[in-house]
Amino acid sequence: MDARSFARYSLAGIRLVNGVAALLAPQVVARRLGADETQPALGHVLRMFGVRTVFIGAELLFLQDPGRIARALRVGTVIHTSDALSAAAAGRRGTLRPRAAAAATAISSLNVALTLVAQWPRRESELTPSTELAAERNPTMRKGPFHARSRANPTVHADGNGACSPFVRLHDQLALAVDRKVGWQCLPKPLGLLTLMGLRDNLRRNNLHDTSGYPAQGVPDIEPPAARHLTERTADGSYNDLDNPRMGMAHSRFGRNVPPDVTFPEPEPQILTPSPREVSRTLLTRDEFIPATSVNALVAAWLQFMIRDWVSHGQGAIDDPWRIELEGDDLWPTPPMLVPRTLPDATRSEGGDGLPPTHINENSHWWDASQLYGSDLATQRRLRSGAHGKLKVARDGRLFPDAPELDPANTPGFWLGLLMMQYVFILEHNTICDRLRREFPAWSDEQLFQRARLINAALIAKIHTVEWTPAVISHPTTVAALRANWYGLLGERVQRLLGRISRNELLSGIVGGSTDHFGVPYALTEEFVAVYRMHPLVPDDWSFRSALDDSLLQETDFRELTGRRAYEVFAGHELPDLFYSFGTSHPGLVTLHNYPKFLQEFQRPDDKLMDLAAVDVLRIREMGVPRYNEFRRRLHLEPAADFAALTDNPVWAEEMRRLYDNDIERVDLMVGMYAEPRPKGFAFSDTAFRIFVLMASRRLNSDRFLTRDYTPQVYTQTGLDWIENNSMTSVMLRHFPELRSALRSVDNAFTPWTTLRPPA
Repeated sequence: MDARSFARYSLAGIRLVNGVAALLAPQVVARRLGADETQPALGHVLRMFGVRTVFIGAELLFLQDPGRIARALRVGTVIHTSDALSAAAAGRRGTLRPRAAAAATAISSLNVALTLVAQWPRRESELTPSTELAAERNPTMRKGPFHARSRANPTVHADGNGACSPFVRLHDQLALAVDRKVGWQCLPKPLGLLTLMGLRDNLRRNNLHDTSGYPAQGVPDIEPPAARHLTERTADGSYNDLDNPRMGMAHSRFGRNVPPDVTFPEPEPQILTPSPREVSRTLLTRDEFIPATSVNALVAAWLQFMIRDWVSHGQGAIDDPWRIELEGDDLWPTPPMLVPRTLPDATRSEGGDGLPPTHINENSHWWDASQLYGSDLATQRRLRSGAHGKLKVARDGRLFPDAPELDPANTPGFWLGLLMMQYVFILEHNTICDRLRREFPAWSDEQLFQRARLINAALIAKIHTVEWTPAVISHPTTVAALRANWYGLLGERVQRLLGRISRNELLSGIVGGSTDHFGVPYALTEEFVAVYRMHPLVPDDWSFRSALDDSLLQETDFRELTGRRAYEVFAGHELPDLFYSFGTSHPGLVTLHNYPKFLQEFQRPDDKLMDLAAVDVLRIREMGVPRYNEFRRRLHLEPAADFAALTDNPVWAEEMRRLYDNDIERVDLMVGMYAEPRPKGFAFSDTAFRIFVLMASRRLNSDRFLTRDYTPQVYTQTGLDWIENNSMTSVMLRHFPELRSALRSVDNAFTPWTTLRPPA
């Protein structure tokens, strides 16, 4: 071992020892520093210091790539120099005892010396060929027309080093064991974060399954590669991955989070047992509204807004429906209940290939705001104004005022909350265009549109990552973990001050880092769709109030907010009043016996009546998503031993036992998720959260425009500043300043707003 390696590993060891000491024994460290060990804030600071130091020590210990090692050492020089100066200054000010300050300064100075020795230049004979030179010598390394731009980090496992190191594998196994024995939510935040990181690594390794390689026929053509694909999102999502341009595009297949051999749907009659209608009536019917009091009703509107971007299975095969027989006391007006089957994958051959069925996502899989911009070029052109990059906008909210056949109100699921979100982010797109036009007055309509789309889509992704999701799963550990997806564990302040100081996603976040598919082509999954079936968020009864004085304007029910009737409510009220009413109301808790009654007798735009609760249950079965216990096994969770173990509500346990004929293995996924106890601060289940842990990161990791091309060269610095300096609150205040009083004391726009008092 030469001096450079010795210095590197010594530095890593010092970091690990210091980090573990601060993490596990903060009181002892505080005592040695001469500080008040009883102060909770100091203990928190030391634990966070411990997390940081353990990770940068482990990073330095296990990195393999010379370039990444060099960068880590350069960053280390800055960190330890800062530590030495801070310790010396603290000694002079008297905030540290002289001996403690001298020791801390000496250790940090030693660390600086070790980083400098470890960076000592190598002799020419020790150097290895660069990656580019190696690519020239080995043509098999070059793939696709954009190989120089598109090579993504080939990491399959989440240690950031290209292979699963012993440290990472040990950490991941410990995380599984600790989670099963104690539960991540019961641990102190630093240990909870370490556990969640290990759980995510395990899920990345074992729960990403590709369906794009199944036999295919009649796959639609895509346009040839062009220079604009380097810096623009296409309408259909193609060319996000330049080596695999079909990846994630509209009309590509859903992937899976469980192995293919467990995704064959059950045959009839098992797939209809127990009756989805009886599941709806017995277990899901809302007896009284159960509110989720930690959040506001914008949570429900936002979720539907995201779903319209991400996924669509299409309208269904109406001529070949599922037939659900009804019980004698069921008052459904048109027995039997008919539910259109999900459209089959038209790219699969009719001959049996021994593989499970697949289905097509009609939307782009990427986080590209296709609910605003369309998933095909023809639709996108209809949405654009043709001037200054802007989208068309009508005061009544209609996206296609001149083409009623394209009206999204014709599609089931359209309602007032979705209309409000679409409208405000169309306004935001147009405002971004105005800002870009001032900065770049020579830009064309096309240039303005494409950059504004990138910026708006990334802002939406940021809002979902650091605002919406932390609101609905507001456990302190998950809030920190979700913010770390965007900013890294070093936090927003460090990133704003220093930028990305590491390529490691744990330290500096996923956004702006390396693109990584973890060895599996990116696609949203059927399991992802299943856990996002959260219709209990929607209240049945709604009140609209004035944003000026909270006076009552209208009381109505959810039926009057759906379909084309949404336009009437939208046009009949001032937009600040609508947003204020949502912000001061609660959504429902995602639990049993809280499904909206109006959705159990939902009238589609084609006037067909549906029980959407029964449809949700049936769709999950139809997609071959395993039932609750098997789903938990496949996500490395313990299955429920019996009905009493599944829920802490004995009445629910007995209802499920009777309906499922005392067979715990038959409990539907949605029923089990709704019944299980939730972690503190969660509006939905821990089982669903496991898919969030995996896929929330993956939506960012795989998207070139949120990772390697999240740069000023692609977005402009103006665009990056817009994204980083804005939030859901600032978006609403920009367009509706009348909401300032209601939002004044609110940290997160998805938590309850201030209810205004009428003037005296």
